[in-house]
Amino acid sequence: MTRTTPGTLPRLLAVLAALLVTVPIAPSAALAQPANPTLTWAVQPANASGPDGRRWVEVALDPGQVVTEHLAVRNFSDGPVVFALKAADGYLTDKGRFNMLPSNQESVDGGTWIDVQEKVTVGPKQTKVVPFTITVPRDASPGDHPAGIAATVTSSGGTVAVESRVGFRVMMRATGTVVAALAIGDLTTRYERSWNPFSAGTVHVTYTATNDGNVTVTGGGRVTAAELFGLAEPNARTDVAELLPGGSRSAEVRVGGVWGLGPVRTTVEVTPALLAGDPAGAEVRRGSATATVWVLPWPQLALAVILVGLVLAYRVLVRRRRRRLAQLLAEARDEGRAEARGSVLTGGSSKQS
Repeated sequence: MTRTTPGTLPRLLAVLAALLVTVPIAPSAALAQPANPTLTWAVQPANASGPDGRRWVEVALDPGQVVTEHLAVRNFSDGPVVFALKAADGYLTDKGRFNMLPSNQESVDGGTWIDVQEKVTVGPKQTKVVPFTITVPRDASPGDHPAGIAATVTSSGGTVAVESRVGFRVMMRATGTVVAALAIGDLTTRYERSWNPFSAGTVHVTYTATNDGNVTVTGGGRVTAAELFGLAEPNARTDVAELLPGGSRSAEVRVGGVWGLGPVRTTVEVTPALLAGDPAGAEVRRGSATATVWVLPWPQLALAVILVGLVLAYRVLVRRRRRRLAQLLAEARDEGRAEARGSVLTGGSSKQS
């Protein structure tokens, strides 16, 4: 076992390590560290002379074409290490990080295009450049075929073998018609009202964006909540993170300023954008979906009922007052007539005496 010297510790603390069974393939050169804390290494794209500063390998190739690329394995440890070199299909995790299939899963796409030697021995504090070839099948479909290539070390912990690996992505695009397309599905909406009748509510929107094209894309667009038959259309921006061909990602958006006065028609429209390559000759297909939900404006209805009740109560009160006033006037008139008749009868009796 290699011993850690005092001069090694500061360097080890500056090295980004990975202690996972499967280490995600970082977008730039990365470092890994297995169970032994003194064993650290990095893998990155290179030319025949050494690392060339690229974050990953990105090539556009014709079907049947063969090219040679290079990778550099850097051993930061104090002893020689034998690394296994592996290539596999690439994918994005749920958190949007690029990764490659584990060793126990068979590649069926871009990972099968890469041929690299199985092992390489790198001396202490050394860097070794290794060539690898990319062979595009003659029947390759146009578009992106992502893969990853990594240097791995397997260590045994009891009865469990732990594979630590680090590498970079290899983005291969077969020439042909480029289609950038996003499909919107699983659209659901939920209205959250404000019980303040003078405050608008919010529409919560969830949907799934799927890359229906053949190239890696991102996306951007708007979510619109139209109500009052289109007279009011509050909206909010929505963005779709990187999606590989065939990949999907869920998104949530909140649209405020929605009163919910009847039907609310929610529409999601997203336009894809190529992550790499020339968009001039690409076929771009925008994705959209619409869902309608009926909303009863309970706070406004309650306010309307209260206002109507107040108006009716006021009218009833006014009518009662008018009737009472009319009744009092009628009683006063009757009393006046009675007094007048009494005065006439009294005057007539005095004259006859």
